[in-house]
Amino acid sequence: MRYLTYLLIGILFGIVMTKSEAVSWFRIQEMFRFESFHMYGIIGTAVVVGAVGVFLAKRLGWKTVDGAEWSLQPKAFSVPRYLYGGIIFGLGWALTGACPGPMFTLLGQGIWMILVVIISATLGTYTYGVLRDRLPH
Repeated sequence: MRYLTYLLIGILFGIVMTKSEAVSWFRIQEMFRFESFHMYGIIGTAVVVGAVGVFLAKRLGWKTVDGAEWSLQPKAFSVPRYLYGGIIFGLGWALTGACPGPMFTLLGQGIWMILVVIISATLGTYTYGVLRDRLPH
Protein backbone atom coordinates (compact mmCIF):
# COMPACT_ATOMS: atom_id res chain seq x y z
CA MET A 1 0.00 0.00 0.00
CA ARG A 2 2.93 2.33 0.76
CA TYR A 3 4.26 1.93 -2.79
CA LEU A 4 0.86 2.80 -4.22
CA THR A 5 0.91 6.03 -2.18
CA TYR A 6 4.36 6.87 -3.54
CA LEU A 7 3.21 6.12 -7.07
CA LEU A 8 0.18 8.39 -6.72
CA ILE A 9 2.31 11.20 -5.26
CA GLY A 10 4.74 10.78 -8.16
CA ILE A 11 1.93 10.95 -10.71
CA LEU A 12 0.55 14.08 -9.03
CA PHE A 13 4.06 15.60 -9.02
CA GLY A 14 4.41 14.85 -12.74
CA ILE A 15 1.07 16.46 -13.51
CA VAL A 16 1.96 19.58 -11.52
CA MET A 17 5.39 19.80 -13.19
CA THR A 18 3.82 19.46 -16.63
CA LYS A 19 0.93 21.87 -16.08
CA SER A 20 3.23 24.50 -14.57
CA GLU A 21 5.57 24.10 -17.58
CA ALA A 22 8.51 23.39 -15.26
CA VAL A 23 9.54 20.56 -17.61
CA SER A 24 9.70 22.88 -20.62
CA TRP A 25 13.17 23.31 -22.03
CA PHE A 26 12.09 26.70 -23.37
CA ARG A 27 10.97 27.89 -19.91
CA ILE A 28 14.29 26.79 -18.41
CA GLN A 29 16.25 28.60 -21.12
CA GLU A 30 14.15 31.73 -20.52
CA MET A 31 15.11 31.54 -16.86
CA PHE A 32 18.83 31.23 -17.55
CA ARG A 33 18.63 34.16 -19.99
CA PHE A 34 16.69 36.24 -17.43
CA GLU A 35 13.87 36.69 -19.97
CA SER A 36 11.00 35.44 -17.79
CA PHE A 37 10.02 35.30 -14.13
CA HIS A 38 8.02 32.07 -14.59
CA MET A 39 10.61 29.56 -13.32
CA TYR A 40 11.83 31.88 -10.57
CA GLY A 41 8.24 32.04 -9.34
CA ILE A 42 8.00 28.23 -9.29
CA ILE A 43 11.34 27.87 -7.49
CA GLY A 44 10.46 30.64 -5.03
CA THR A 45 7.12 28.99 -4.28
CA ALA A 46 8.91 25.68 -3.63
CA VAL A 47 11.34 27.40 -1.23
CA VAL A 48 8.48 29.04 0.68
CA VAL A 49 6.49 25.78 0.88
CA GLY A 50 9.62 23.94 2.08
CA ALA A 51 10.37 26.60 4.71
CA VAL A 52 6.79 26.50 5.99
CA GLY A 53 6.94 22.69 6.08
CA VAL A 54 10.17 22.68 8.10
CA PHE A 55 8.75 25.33 10.45
CA LEU A 56 5.60 23.28 11.01
CA ALA A 57 7.56 20.06 11.47
CA LYS A 58 9.70 21.67 14.17
CA ARG A 59 6.82 23.51 15.83
CA LEU A 60 4.42 20.57 15.89
CA GLY A 61 7.03 17.90 16.68
CA TRP A 62 6.28 15.76 13.64
CA LYS A 63 7.76 12.26 13.49
CA THR A 64 9.26 10.47 10.50
CA VAL A 65 7.30 7.83 8.58
CA ASP A 66 8.94 5.19 10.80
CA GLY A 67 7.95 7.09 13.98
CA ALA A 68 11.46 8.32 14.84
CA GLU A 69 12.24 11.84 16.03
CA TRP A 70 12.60 14.28 13.15
CA SER A 71 15.58 16.63 13.23
CA LEU A 72 17.82 18.59 10.90
CA GLN A 73 21.56 18.57 11.41
CA PRO A 74 23.34 21.86 10.66
CA LYS A 75 25.49 21.80 7.55
CA ALA A 76 29.13 22.82 7.68
CA PHE A 77 29.57 26.11 5.83
CA SER A 78 32.08 25.76 3.00
CA VAL A 79 32.19 28.18 0.07
CA PRO A 80 33.99 25.85 -2.39
CA ARG A 81 31.60 23.01 -1.59
CA TYR A 82 28.49 24.99 -2.49
CA LEU A 83 30.12 27.09 -5.22
CA TYR A 84 31.54 24.15 -7.20
CA GLY A 85 28.50 21.96 -6.62
CA GLY A 86 26.17 24.76 -7.67
CA ILE A 87 28.18 25.48 -10.80
CA ILE A 88 28.22 21.81 -11.83
CA PHE A 89 24.50 21.42 -11.13
CA GLY A 90 23.64 24.67 -12.91
CA LEU A 91 25.71 23.78 -15.98
CA GLY A 92 24.06 20.38 -16.20
CA TRP A 93 20.65 21.97 -15.80
CA ALA A 94 21.38 24.61 -18.46
CA LEU A 95 22.85 22.10 -20.93
CA THR A 96 20.12 19.48 -20.61
CA GLY A 97 17.19 21.77 -19.86
CA ALA A 98 16.09 19.53 -16.99
CA CYS A 99 16.81 19.02 -13.32
CA PRO A 100 16.09 15.72 -11.52
CA GLY A 101 12.32 16.10 -11.00
CA PRO A 102 11.48 17.07 -14.58
CA MET A 103 13.81 14.39 -15.98
CA PHE A 104 11.56 11.63 -14.71
CA THR A 105 8.43 13.57 -15.63
CA LEU A 106 9.69 13.81 -19.21
CA LEU A 107 10.45 10.09 -19.20
CA GLY A 108 6.90 9.44 -18.00
CA GLN A 109 5.65 11.51 -20.93
CA GLY A 110 7.43 9.17 -23.31
CA ILE A 111 10.39 11.40 -24.20
CA TRP A 112 12.91 8.58 -24.38
CA MET A 113 15.95 10.75 -25.19
CA ILE A 114 15.88 11.97 -21.60
CA LEU A 115 17.23 8.51 -20.69
CA VAL A 116 20.65 9.76 -21.87
CA VAL A 117 20.42 12.56 -19.30
CA ILE A 118 19.15 10.24 -16.55
CA ILE A 119 21.95 7.73 -17.18
CA SER A 120 24.53 10.55 -17.25
CA ALA A 121 23.19 12.00 -13.99
CA THR A 122 23.31 8.56 -12.39
CA LEU A 123 26.90 8.02 -13.54
CA GLY A 124 27.84 11.49 -12.27
CA THR A 125 26.33 10.71 -8.88
CA TYR A 126 28.16 7.36 -8.78
CA THR A 127 31.44 9.07 -9.74
CA TYR A 128 30.97 11.58 -6.92
CA GLY A 129 30.41 8.70 -4.50
CA VAL A 130 33.66 7.06 -5.62
CA LEU A 131 35.67 10.31 -5.45
CA ARG A 132 33.99 11.82 -2.39
CA ASP A 133 36.79 11.03 0.05
CA ARG A 134 39.35 12.77 -2.20
CA LEU A 135 37.29 15.94 -2.74
CA PRO A 136 37.49 19.07 -0.56
CA HIS A 137 34.55 19.18 1.82
